Amino acid sequence: MPEDPLSEVGLDFTREWVEFPDPADPAHVVRADLTWLTSAWTCIFGRGCAGVVEGRADDGCCSHGAFFTDEDDLARVTASVADLTDEDWQLAPVGRVAWTEEDGAHDGPADGDEGTGALRTRVVDGACVFLNRPGFPGGAGCALHRMALRTGVHPLTTKPDVCWQLPVRREQEHVERPDGTRVLVSTIGEFDRRSWGPGGADLHWWCTGAPLAHVSPEPLVETYAPELTELLGEAAFAELRRLAELRLDQGLLAPHPASPAPVPVELHRRRPGA
Repeated sequence: MPEDPLSEVGLDFTREWVEFPDPADPAHVVRADLTWLTSAWTCIFGRGCAGVVEGRADDGCCSHGAFFTDEDDLARVTASVADLTDEDWQLAPVGRVAWTEEDGAHDGPADGDEGTGALRTRVVDGACVFLNRPGFPGGAGCALHRMALRTGVHPLTTKPDVCWQLPVRREQEHVERPDGTRVLVSTIGEFDRRSWGPGGADLHWWCTGAPLAHVSPEPLVETYAPELTELLGEAAFAELRRLAELRLDQGLLAPHPASPAPVPVELHRRRPGA
């Protein structure tokens, strides 16, 4: 562990990528950053997370509210709000309304989508309205996340897209190939500081490049299996997982510099030498 526990590695380093066709859709191609997906990153909210705003470690990455990617994202969260109880949600507004707001200085995640403009979850006393503060009887952390666990569903079904996708970034574009065929290319990589847009450089701390958060005994492709399946589809994720396992067995050429060396992760079986 470095002398400064909040240190981060640089943004530019060698990465290992894989590209493959989706077994379920020949018109879909996946590009994946194996350096990121085989890393030992894990969320350490409440376990050493320094927060994106200095002096607000208890907020984690929830200080600025969550921007919605599109109308479907907003509709899904709106439906989830109806299922929240007072035991789930500390800062529920009267009538369960006014939990969104327009942000005039929008600098949310750069996802390339038109989305819903500057609409985000409302910020109350410096953090997201859904963030339960320390001391709340129901527990600190996201009310939508708590409700999902209480009802036995995965949090990706209740939380805003940007919240459940972090720290994975998906970019999609249609590409016309030299032979005139057209494919959808999904690129899966690290949601690093740059992914937040120009404001990312001003974050107090960001976990993806911090050794402090690279402490999982399993690789990200394993711990984020539900999220990656939602982003890619079952067949494409299964192939991604197979290729990640194969690469770990062969010996990854470009491990993440924030992860311990050798990377202490396993996928079915431990990487040789780990």
